Amino acid sequence: MEPGIHELTAGYALDALDADEHAAFEAHLPGCERCQKELESFWETTEALAVATAGPPPPPALRERILDAARAERQTVVPFQPRRSRWAPVLGVAAAAAAAVAVGLGLYAVSLSSDLDETRAALAETERTQAVLADPSSQTVALQAGEGQLVVGSDGDAVLVLDMVDPAPAGKTYEVWIVEGDAPKPAGLFPGEDGQDVVLVDGTVKPGAVVAVTVEHAGGVEAPTTTPIVASDPV
Repeated sequence: MEPGIHELTAGYALDALDADEHAAFEAHLPGCERCQKELESFWETTEALAVATAGPPPPPALRERILDAARAERQTVVPFQPRRSRWAPVLGVAAAAAAAVAVGLGLYAVSLSSDLDETRAALAETERTQAVLADPSSQTVALQAGEGQLVVGSDGDAVLVLDMVDPAPAGKTYEVWIVEGDAPKPAGLFPGEDGQDVVLVDGTVKPGAVVAVTVEHAGGVEAPTTTPIVASDPV
């Protein structure tokens, strides 16, 4: 077996060998401790790179698309004599495949990170809502307009519990306001549901303030543009 067989370890680890090289390396591998150790090291490295993305493994189809592209590129490699002149383009294909894997994993990790951030934010909002509703010292405030009640915690966190608010019309959203004097402040958006809505007010509701809800354009506005459909008594 020619000395260059040892150079196939990286290509074998990346599945970047042609059929003849793959067969030759597999026949050589059981009797070569050096190649066995190098192959194990390559696999540990690629596994560590995958774990470093801090997310579950990417879809199997992603790996197959990358490897298919790498295999397709091999048809442009010119057979070599001696081995060194041929191994260089093979390494280039392997490096390209590895780079594509890294980019794919990076984009996948960004998506996962965004989803995780949204999940954490939703959990934190749920915990705050439950804390207000479960606190025996929370104050229940009646509504002047709308059906339901406002529950205000001792620290100013507040939750609107609304009945009979249908889903917002297309292109619209419900916007919550904290009104102190003549200065309404945006305090969150919600889409509305059939039945009952439990909405955490985004901000501190101080004594004397009123919490209101208006129908606004999707995305919300900086100041109310419609008459409130919900308004609490002063806290």
